[in-house]
Amino acid sequence: MNTPAFNILLVDDDAALTQMLAEYLEGEGFACRAVHTLADGREAALSGHYDAVILDVMLPGGNGIDLLRAIRGTSDVPVIMLTAKSNDTERVIGLELGADDYVAKPYFPPELVARLRAVLRRPARRAASGDHLRLGALALDAARRWAGWEGMALELTATEFNLLEILLRGGERVSTKDELSLRLLGRRRESYDRSIDVHISNLRQKLERASRESLRIATVRGIGWRLEVAP
Repeated sequence: MNTPAFNILLVDDDAALTQMLAEYLEGEGFACRAVHTLADGREAALSGHYDAVILDVMLPGGNGIDLLRAIRGTSDVPVIMLTAKSNDTERVIGLELGADDYVAKPYFPPELVARLRAVLRRPARRAASGDHLRLGALALDAARRWAGWEGMALELTATEFNLLEILLRGGERVSTKDELSLRLLGRRRESYDRSIDVHISNLRQKLERASRESLRIATVRGIGWRLEVAP
């Protein structure tokens, strides 16, 4: 029996380039649909029919950042942003608003596929740890993709959920930037890349708000991060 293909939504105003990307992704086993305007992208992205969205920042009728904001208002579907190679501001804003990753244009299709597979991949299961994880009043059900504090669900993006699971499974061990980049984003960390820092910051804010600062992501200076519960 064949494994069902992931459904990928491409939102980009360059019809020719998007068609080539769709053909490449389909050759890699994905099912694709391409749309080229902000309005069509919003309708499709919010339909719930797609497993991931590849979203260009520059769109007719608006900005991809606005569409990302709308998606994150209702959905945790993985989103990869396509940004200008020299525009670090767009990348940071996108990550802060909940993008799972970004790829600079012009991109190398195999790299984009690798990043797409990384955001679609759940962290590897460990039989000894099981799917039910706890730390104080924090609970995470890996199989159901649910996490909550004192029984109240946390509103996390797909990448934030994966990051929380990695930190929980790590226990008291410190998770380094290099480790998190490989496990979370599927690539080696570059010295200029702030992606992990932004994902940590977003998750930290949500955890501290939900737990009234009883749960925090502690920074171990020069090494990385670990989860801690206030005594």
